[in-house]
Amino acid sequence: MKAALLDKPGGPLTIVDDIDIIDPRPGEVRVRVKYCGLCHSDLSVINSNMHPEGEMKIVGHEAAGIVDCVGAGVSHLKPGDHVVLTPAPPCGQCYYCQRNQHSLCVNAMGIMTGTLADGETGLSRQGKKVMRGLGVAALAEYVITPANGAIKVDENVPLDVVCVIGCALQTGVGAVLNTAQMEAGATAIIMGAGGIGIAALQGAKIAGASTIVVSDPVEERRNTALEFGATHVIDPYNQDLATLCMELTDNIGMDYAFETAGVAKSIEDGISLIRPGGTVVCVGSPPVEDGISIDNVVLFNTLEKKLCGCLLGSSNSLHEIPRLIRLWQSGQLDIENMVTSRRPLEEVNLGLEDLANSRGIRTVIEI
Repeated sequence: MKAALLDKPGGPLTIVDDIDIIDPRPGEVRVRVKYCGLCHSDLSVINSNMHPEGEMKIVGHEAAGIVDCVGAGVSHLKPGDHVVLTPAPPCGQCYYCQRNQHSLCVNAMGIMTGTLADGETGLSRQGKKVMRGLGVAALAEYVITPANGAIKVDENVPLDVVCVIGCALQTGVGAVLNTAQMEAGATAIIMGAGGIGIAALQGAKIAGASTIVVSDPVEERRNTALEFGATHVIDPYNQDLATLCMELTDNIGMDYAFETAGVAKSIEDGISLIRPGGTVVCVGSPPVEDGISIDNVVLFNTLEKKLCGCLLGSSNSLHEIPRLIRLWQSGQLDIENMVTSRRPLEEVNLGLEDLANSRGIRTVIEI
């Protein structure tokens, strides 16, 4: 099959047509990918210096397509079904699924390992294993996935729009509704107005937030955030975040801060912007080499501030993807306007260049 292959750190991706993919084994399905959104996490993987020499990888994890064939034991899907793919297919049986922490399912560990749960990838090139970047490997004509990794949608749902539910919407909206469990009337600052940030903004609106501040250095993105319902926007390079947050909250601080741009330093900023008892949610994916520090742990502790990790919006994709589609269909969620560019697979590197330079919100690649 054809795919966009990462074979060296930093890219560019190379379009090849000789990737081998297995037939689905029991409990698996193979999906013909139609559309794949480009996410900042893909860029982080491409630019990571922790890429083993000689390793080949296919990235792309925000996708939708049509079921090609199913393995033994799969009864809820059939060839021809339209599906949205998820990077974290809940198995329903593991330690984490049994504790309602589906985004931590053993299947979701493939996001980090680049393999299926049994250590295989189902992908090869000239006899050499190809890794599943971020758990899906969707910048390709086909993907192989556990059957719960493909969530059926109605055929009248446009796949070039709802593909972005797979990561951006699950992650951003889920960070607010699931991870933070934001209450109505809360105040929030969202740091970063890319795809995840705009999704988090929409999640805050759905939750009934009273104040939604969006911080981004790009004027076009700040204007877009206002169109999506932000109450305030700010340029963090030229304006003081702390001053604005204190002015808007009677010198208390924000209830919630969401770091969505993948900038580790912004997580530290968030800790200073929230009130005592407030919550910082780490949503974005900084470079894997980056870390953070808490200057005064005693103060952090005594003020009962909270710092939360967030993988895919703490979502159970079997529930979350249908819920997000219903919210979109009811007019509470705007997905169409998040897709600001569409490109063919051959232009994937141009799409990644736009992403790296903060142009637009979401680029969708047509496979």
